[in-house]
Amino acid sequence: MKEKKNTAGQLTKAETQVMKALWSLPADGALSAEIMELMPEPKPAPTTLLTFLKILKDKGFVTSQKEGRGQRFHAEVSREDYTRTYMKEVKQTFFGGSFTSLVSFFAKEEKLTDDDINEILRIIEKKNQ
Repeated sequence: MKEKKNTAGQLTKAETQVMKALWSLPADGALSAEIMELMPEPKPAPTTLLTFLKILKDKGFVTSQKEGRGQRFHAEVSREDYTRTYMKEVKQTFFGGSFTSLVSFFAKEEKLTDDDINEILRIIEKKNQ
């Protein structure tokens, strides 16, 4: 049996597109043709999709089970877990681990509306209760 590899690290843009499709599917996963339907245009060739699924499987992001002549693929890492890990890496790499610096950067770079700011304040207040 192949040992599961560490999933630490970032997904490429193409790998992220495949994972987004998998994350939008039911927990029982999907065949490659079902994943293909959810891929954005221009859709990859079927063999290219299978190559990405193999890479994701090797990285530990995806598992599969034989089903008929094909395989049913499942996301092994949830969108939330990946996002959490990715954002921690961004915070550490670009903001010296400072959450305040990260938030300050986005507050300056993004065009926040009054509604955005009020929503952020509501989230912070709720977190502190």
